[in-house]
Amino acid sequence: MTDIVDELKWRGLFALSTDEDALRKALAGGPLTFYCGFDPTAPSLHVGHLVQVLTVRRLQQAGHRPLALVGGATGLIGDPRPTAERTLNPPETVAGWVDKLRHQIEPFLSFEGENAARMVNNLDWTAGLTAIEFLRDIGKHFRVNKMLTKDSVARRLESDQGISYTEFSYQILQGMDFLQLYRRYGCVLQQGGSDQWGNLTAGLDLIHRLEPGAEVHALATPLMTKADGTKFGKTEGGAVWLDPEMTTPYAFYQFWLNVDDRDISAYQRILSFKGRAELEELERQTQERPQARAAQRSLAEELTTLVHGPQQCAAVIAASKALFGQGDLAALDESTLSAALAEVPHTRVSTLGPVVDLLAEVGLAPSKSAARRTIKEGGAYVNNTKVTAEEHVPGSGDLLHGRWLLLRRGKRNLAAVEVVGG
Repeated sequence: MTDIVDELKWRGLFALSTDEDALRKALAGGPLTFYCGFDPTAPSLHVGHLVQVLTVRRLQQAGHRPLALVGGATGLIGDPRPTAERTLNPPETVAGWVDKLRHQIEPFLSFEGENAARMVNNLDWTAGLTAIEFLRDIGKHFRVNKMLTKDSVARRLESDQGISYTEFSYQILQGMDFLQLYRRYGCVLQQGGSDQWGNLTAGLDLIHRLEPGAEVHALATPLMTKADGTKFGKTEGGAVWLDPEMTTPYAFYQFWLNVDDRDISAYQRILSFKGRAELEELERQTQERPQARAAQRSLAEELTTLVHGPQQCAAVIAASKALFGQGDLAALDESTLSAALAEVPHTRVSTLGPVVDLLAEVGLAPSKSAARRTIKEGGAYVNNTKVTAEEHVPGSGDLLHGRWLLLRRGKRNLAAVEVVGG
């Protein structure tokens, strides 16, 4: 067993615990069973969930037994948001999302050996529970005055909208999860984000009431933040999802490549599985040569490989290089190329005109006269080939996969033209 508490602290993954000394002793004493829950409130996990998914993986690698819970029951309700009531999704939709999240989480864990992971669903112990049983056997042990102190509940009570009894009851359901997992699998630790602390401790309190003498623990990781004050995991296009149909592997890679220098050291420690010496060296490189973005490239490659596999990672790295003339554009498969070009300014045309017109239309030049100057000065490229004639008109043979032209002005300014309906 490794000293996982010290490791978590060094990585910035230890925000809160119920009793650090007792937790440290329990973790050092041998394999323990722990769990982390994920609610299916969307058809995919997003990058914010990686903190918990990878912490589960880290704890398993330290020798402990994970229970990854996908909440088929709690997902029907949803943890109350601080701002507004959630829209309830149909049961069949939630059931479909449960399967999708299970399949996303499973590749990160090992299901073999003495500390094999197990996937669990809280619908298994709630589906047959009657309202009377729920109120008598579980609800009886919760105190409303304590439930009201939870941050999201308190904020909602202060709002004009208030909070429904349904969402107010969420913390009872999550507390019951810990009790059930303690009884079924000997689970003694619940892990989650610090914004879930009230829910985590609700489970501990319930176990202590119903199982006198039980030694159970809670561990919360900090919420990831951004130095510029915006929300982590969000882009102009919305959330960054793990599902490649919702966020392409190329866009996923670019998200990490574009991490602010002020954030990258913290993100590396939280999300990377590289050792201390290697991470500290990357931190040094960021300080000395930030323009090289060595740490961002390292994290982008590691996480894209973890989430999408080595082949997809290699494809998006090849695309990133090819876009700037360091590889063969024609060798890129259509889906990777399309995903890459979707991330740069682009326009659609029905027929190809002169390069001068295209440069102006896509915004690489402010006017046609400026576009002509760019060509004359040797700074215009079509598919990484320098354009030497102002009157040059690309032909159909220049189209990548019969659809795309990549335009470049200088070394770094990219845009794309897609030919449609021709």
